Amino acid sequence: MEFEETKIEGRNAVLEAFRSGKTIDKLYVLEGCQDGPVKTIVREAEKHDTIVQFAGKERLDRLSETKKHQGVIAIASAYEYATVDDMLKRAEEKGEEPFLFLLDNIEDPHNLGAIIRTANLAGAHGVIIPKRRAVGLTATVAKVSAGALNYTPVAKVTNLTATIKELKEKGIWFVCADMDGTQMYRLNLKGPIGLVIGSEGEGVGRLVKENCDFVASIPMKGDIDSLNASVAAGVLAYEIVRQRLL
Repeated sequence: MEFEETKIEGRNAVLEAFRSGKTIDKLYVLEGCQDGPVKTIVREAEKHDTIVQFAGKERLDRLSETKKHQGVIAIASAYEYATVDDMLKRAEEKGEEPFLFLLDNIEDPHNLGAIIRTANLAGAHGVIIPKRRAVGLTATVAKVSAGALNYTPVAKVTNLTATIKELKEKGIWFVCADMDGTQMYRLNLKGPIGLVIGSEGEGVGRLVKENCDFVASIPMKGDIDSLNASVAAGVLAYEIVRQRLL
């Protein structure tokens, strides 16, 4: 499947895209533009938790394909999102205990693509990302995932903490990666599990971390202080896979 980012340009087209329920991952708006129609579009974007980025005219002109952007360019998702229920159903159909990835603060499309690829190879049933302050399923993400997006469902949720609480009620427990945690080899990571990964800079948010059952650290002996987010996801995911195979 070929993934292409869809650019929607022009005020009417962008407003219509929001109102029709199309998934918009990012909205570029001309810096300092105070027009009524543009303010309406920004309000719609905020209502849908879309990332809004203000940019100068030169940047918008470079991004524009039609050269008639009227100060707004929307980047529509390159891929359809799934629901968390789809993932649980998938686990049930395979006769497996749910294994989910939850990503907090991942803003780099290369990291997201690499993590989706790892999730697929580790046999996870899906990847859950937040609507706010996170990258969506752009063409870059699809490309880096090396085809994994065709097989591994990704869901976008409004609130990761609320999603964790709902899934806990369904018997899933959660482990997050953090340097302050218990060494991962000492933890029992079997059973229905959600693996929570944060970005290198910020890590997992405080509220999300507080709602995890375990905090796992990866033993590190080098001279630098942290692993790339996608590498950390891979290391922890494969400890979960190893324990599941025992």
